Amino acid sequence: MAFFRSKAKMDLTELVRACQRQDSRAQVVFYDRYKSRLLGICLRYARTVAEAEDIFQEGIMKIFSKIGEISKPESVDSWVKTIMIRHAIDYYNQVTRKEILSSSYDNADMEWQVDDHTAVLQRMDVEILMETMNELPDGYRIVVNMYFIDGYKHSEIAQLLGIMEATSRSQLTRGRNLLFKILEQKGIKQHEIL
Repeated sequence: MAFFRSKAKMDLTELVRACQRQDSRAQVVFYDRYKSRLLGICLRYARTVAEAEDIFQEGIMKIFSKIGEISKPESVDSWVKTIMIRHAIDYYNQVTRKEILSSSYDNADMEWQVDDHTAVLQRMDVEILMETMNELPDGYRIVVNMYFIDGYKHSEIAQLLGIMEATSRSQLTRGRNLLFKILEQKGIKQHEIL
């Protein structure tokens, strides 16, 4: 088939349509196209690289099983991201929720005087930020990821995690403050990232 002559020349719509027909060559191209981006999402929600890889593998299988539902192939980028985020959250809810949202951490209520936390997080080195976020207790890490990185609202977080909206707000505040405290312990001061 001429469609697969060059990965670089593949049209996204054609790629999605070929995956919907379960064309194995198209599925390989699709997998390669999204692997690093989706694995990055999984790494934010997992505690370890191995756990992230498990989440990714299960999530990509879910994506291939549901790809027939896409009626507008041009929206596939946001669709795969949403599927993977929701799968990572489901994984968290089913497997790692044992240390759940009541996790406490000494001095987690310490607050930095920062009004625009999203802007602060966007200015930070991604590797340092991700490493530091992975040090947060699961409940804090999941809510901080969902709110600051993936842009969910507290009502959506509450629904997806099966918690109250007030719990989401509390976990976000505590997680954010703990994140900044850990950064400070690593020698990154508030004025250095503002």
